[in-house]
Order: sequence, then structure tokens, then C-alpha cells
Amino acid sequence: MKKILAVLMASVIALSMAACGGSKDSSEDQSSVDYASMSDDELKEAITTVTEGKLTVATSPDFAPYEFYAIPDDGTPTLAGFDVALAQYIADYLGLQLEMVPMDFDGTLAELAAKKTDLAMAGYSPDPDREDKMDFSIIYYTGGQSFVSTKEKASQFTSLDDANDPSFSIGAQTGSIQVGLAEANTPDADIVQLAKVTDIIAELISGKLDGGFIETAVAQSYAQNYDELEILFDVPYDQEGSVVGVYKGNAALLEGVNRAIQAALDDGSMDSFVAEANELASGNIYEGVLDE
Repeated sequence: MKKILAVLMASVIALSMAACGGSKDSSEDQSSVDYASMSDDELKEAITTVTEGKLTVATSPDFAPYEFYAIPDDGTPTLAGFDVALAQYIADYLGLQLEMVPMDFDGTLAELAAKKTDLAMAGYSPDPDREDKMDFSIIYYTGGQSFVSTKEKASQFTSLDDANDPSFSIGAQTGSIQVGLAEANTPDADIVQLAKVTDIIAELISGKLDGGFIETAVAQSYAQNYDELEILFDVPYDQEGSVVGVYKGNAALLEGVNRAIQAALDDGSMDSFVAEANELASGNIYEGVLDE
């Protein structure tokens, strides 16, 4: 009887293991598979996502022209920006349905690190400090970094060095590479971290902040809409460029995203996305997560 029970138990265990091995999970080790050699069709079959058939993308819509809400004549906010357009291009390229999930910037980092979304697109730079949270795509947009103040206070800053003073309050977005730029360039100043770029702009205009570190394209967009703002200086940064954050360890999806980005660069779509986003950003927009 004991022998019969042992055989039955072994059979159950073997069947259980076989059943587990048949499921597809994006957390499985993909490091030994050569996805680069696959055809597009083969790669699409190999890609797994958090929700089957969907590409779930976290974004922080306070970062025009990357991502923001455009408000047309009917007053209905529509998620827009060249990150949003590129996300749709990537989803179409991979044959997936796009689902954008708006949240604060630091939330995009946390959700992707927790593998609750497939991608995060929020004007990310390939900061080495984020490598434990995500894999980086190839660069899809090359920008720069700026120091911003108001026209009223611009005369106080003849160079970036002038901002490094304990009497100045300098803003940067929480979780962003701009915090590191503030700490590197203005360590003696009162560095104020705020959740949204819109918060930084509001604090600058109200006079609570004296200056701020903001990505150049974003700063230019805000300067178009707020006459009080002035972009004063370029900020040195040796990793200029924007990348998509990809679910850590999902090598098949990373390969697919990179192929889609390269296609968008090669066929001129990316240039069109940037031009259209800049045009929309100069109109009626809302920046930040919408209230329920």
C-alpha cells in the first residue's frame, strides 16, 4: 500500500510541475533567449505583459510636451504629448492595446519597480540609480537641462554659480534627475523637492522659489504659457536623452520596444510626434493628474 501511495504521489507532483511549466509569465528568466534574432512575428508571440493583450504604461502628465492634457474647444481633457504618441506607436507595433495610467512622477517609478505596469514613460533619463527598478530602452529623444527663474529675479543670477547660495530656495521634482542636478550644482542652497513640475512653476511665480531645475523642452513649454518665467542657463548633464522604462527582466518586451522606437525614428514618426506635441502644448492645456 505504501508503494502504491508513493507512486500516486509522484504522479501528482509530476503533473503539477508540468502544468506550472506551461504558463507564460513575464517574470520568468528570459536572459538565455536570443530575442534579437527573432522575426517580428516570433517576437510578438514571445512577449508577455502584465495584462494579456494590453500594454500598460505609467505616465506623469505634468511634463509638457512629453505628457499633459490638451483641452480642446469642447473642454474635455485628452491625454497628449510625444510620449503618449510614442506609447501608442509601440503598442500598435507590437499588436497590443494601449492602456495609459496617469500618476505622479515618483509613482511611475514605484509602479514599474513593483512590476504593476509594463512600461513607464515620463521623460526618463537613463539614470544609473534607476537600473535596479527598470531596464532602459534605446534613447528616443535628445534634450537638455535648464535652470529656470522668473523675469523679476533673473538679474540675481549672472551664472549658475550664483544660485549656490543658502539664501535661495531652488526647486526640483521629487524622484527626478533634476534633484541630482540641484544637489550637484547648488548644494548650499535650500533645495525644495516637489511632486509635480506644475508645483515648481507655481512656487516660482508666487515667489516662494527663486529658481528651479527643469528639463529644457518642458521649461520651454512652460515659458510659452507663463510670461513670468525665464530660462536662464543650460545645465551640464552628460546623459542627455530620454528612454522608456521597461518592466525589469522582460527581455522580450525590451527588444520589442527598442524595435518600435527605432522604427519611429527611421520613418520620421518621432519628429512628427514632437512637433505635434509642441504645437498642442502652446494651446489650452492642463498639467497634473485629473481629479476623479
